[in-house]
Amino acid sequence: MDLIKIIFAIILPPVGVFLHVGLKSAFWINVLLTILFYIPGLVHAVYTIAKK
Repeated sequence: MDLIKIIFAIILPPVGVFLHVGLKSAFWINVLLTILFYIPGLVHAVYTIAKK
């Protein structure tokens, strides 16, 4: 299941984070990072998915 989340995180980072944590603060932080710059959002998404 984590592989699917990481694939979603590469395509659209907030989707991967949403699948992992739901509508918690990590999701909103990732949305902001992805809007500002794609790469920080991607790194944050992979980190959030991998740490649990």
